[in-house]
Amino acid sequence: MNIAIIGGGIVGLALGYKLSRNNTNKVHVYEKEKEVGFHQSGRNSGVLHCGLAYKPGSLKAKLAVSGIEKMVNFCKKYNVNHDICGKIVVANDDYEAQLLENTAKRGKDNGLIGLKYLSNEQLKRREPYVSSYKTLLVPEEGIVDYKEVMLTMKESIINSGGDVFLNMKIQNISEKKNLMYIDINSSIGYNIIIYTTGLQSDINYKKFTKKKLNAKIIPFRGEYYKLKDHAKKLVNHLVYPVGNPKFPFLGVHFTRMINGDREVGPNAVLAFKREGYKNSDISINDIIDYIGYSGFLKFIGKNFTFCINEFSTSIFKSSFLKKTQKLIPSLSSADIKAGPAGVRAQGIDSQGNLMMDFDIKVHNKQIHIINAPSPAATSAISIADHIVDNYIK
Repeated sequence: MNIAIIGGGIVGLALGYKLSRNNTNKVHVYEKEKEVGFHQSGRNSGVLHCGLAYKPGSLKAKLAVSGIEKMVNFCKKYNVNHDICGKIVVANDDYEAQLLENTAKRGKDNGLIGLKYLSNEQLKRREPYVSSYKTLLVPEEGIVDYKEVMLTMKESIINSGGDVFLNMKIQNISEKKNLMYIDINSSIGYNIIIYTTGLQSDINYKKFTKKKLNAKIIPFRGEYYKLKDHAKKLVNHLVYPVGNPKFPFLGVHFTRMINGDREVGPNAVLAFKREGYKNSDISINDIIDYIGYSGFLKFIGKNFTFCINEFSTSIFKSSFLKKTQKLIPSLSSADIKAGPAGVRAQGIDSQGNLMMDFDIKVHNKQIHIINAPSPAATSAISIADHIVDNYIK
């Protein structure tokens, strides 16, 4: 079977990796950028999520729980740098403590093991600078080098007889004699085309299926600061606030990176361009596209305070710092410096609701992954298995 995968992020590469291991498949991955993982997949915080807070029974919950096991096994098999260091989730008052208990229940319902509340003494031994009213330890979470994961997958695809084409943007697809042909490699007919295009997923769905979509991808930029060398001692592992269940964003948190750096972030700020990693990255066409979408305007109306608060953390370092000090009060402006940013491809439906689960749509011989933000990196191999098992005959 000839299979084309459009999009060389971690989900596309995981699909290529799984499909190319069957020697009856000829797999081609097409990536429009100069290297794989150029966007979401290569710009995240490198955390392995184990399925703590996702709604039980959802695809996110199922595929995160199985996904972290498969990703860790992949890392062990190919000697990819990773560490199951565990994380703590912090509540700072009675209300947040109730949210934390609800989160822990979700985690247990999802099959997580080893969840436990830490005493103040246990917390201080683990994270001496963290302030907490109630603390949950999640021992199964960890950190990984996702760029190394993706390069390893790319190498495996090629070694298995497939190809990964870079700087290749697909503009047109035609069908002839029950096979599909893409404009930049028209000599090969494909039985199936899988689209894993992240920030462009809704555009590509409408472009290549000619169908309407009851959702739109809205880009939320997540900005990080890095802890300076003298402040790295403030964080030992992973430190998270208890999340707001209304939103899929996990809040500003501290991460020990696999290379030893410490990051704090991200916020969740509307980007003025689909692939806009700075405030100065602006696309008038993209902005008009959002504003013309009723679902986006409804989202703003429902969540105006949230949007303003998040935007303030992008404009004012003091506003960002205030969020960090809920977790580590001693952190000061002198301890942090500007870090990287990523853009989350977040689906919003026509009613203004954030899409909380992964979303996969099929049209004839096309498979489109529409909404796959975090924990898609952790879950990438499980997402690939799910698609192979359920959509590829």
